[in-house]
Amino acid sequence: MSVFGNYARYYDLLYRDKDYLGEAQFIHRLIQTYAPDARDILELGCGTGTHAVLLAKEGYQIQGVDFSEEMLAKASDRHGHLPPYVASRLKFSHGDIRNLTLNQTFDVVLSLFHVISYQTTNEDLLAAFASVKEHLKPSGIFIFDVWYGPAVLSDRPTVRVKRLEDEQIVVTRIAAPLMHANENWVDVNYQVFIRDKSSNAVEELQETHRMRYLFKPEIELLLREFQIQVVAYGEWMSDAREAGFDTWGVYFIGRK
Repeated sequence: MSVFGNYARYYDLLYRDKDYLGEAQFIHRLIQTYAPDARDILELGCGTGTHAVLLAKEGYQIQGVDFSEEMLAKASDRHGHLPPYVASRLKFSHGDIRNLTLNQTFDVVLSLFHVISYQTTNEDLLAAFASVKEHLKPSGIFIFDVWYGPAVLSDRPTVRVKRLEDEQIVVTRIAAPLMHANENWVDVNYQVFIRDKSSNAVEELQETHRMRYLFKPEIELLLREFQIQVVAYGEWMSDAREAGFDTWGVYFIGRK
């Protein structure tokens, strides 16, 4: 089962305060800067499809791929409620980014919300980057974000609690990190409590998300294996601020 299997049902509620619109506009600006003629996008790890829908509204054709059947079910449901002019630009399918074969190439390959950091071993990263190369047109760009190593080590992860609710449920999520220094991993141990407002019944879920924090030199080295050159990087959602010791989220742009 996908690591998101259990709480995929609550994913959109947990992240409803995430600035999806701002992030889609940020990605659009990056594409316009580094690949202004781009028309089609492959999104690896599309989740429930929120970014894809917003980018389709900008005029791009989007192929979204995700490993979680539960996430794709939500994306499909969202797709069914869109205006035809947006829905016609979207396609969602199941796949593992480490061994994906679509027999199609794209102007842009996109992987957001730290999907690349979920590739925790060197073998996983190499397989994912091989998929990127296979699906990227010549001179196409690869945009992705990661947990950035210098910041993770300088500003260590701590226990975090998040509470959100809608008209039916209250969700409380506790995230307790465990660092593995020699593997460059953080195990984020999630404990999620879901209370039904009508019955007051409480369901508890537990999952562990293993994340790899990455450094610029290793990203450059790994991408070079696939003839992809890093042409830009910086703080996520910033047009000017450089990556550094206080930037946990960093984006990279590679060009084939």
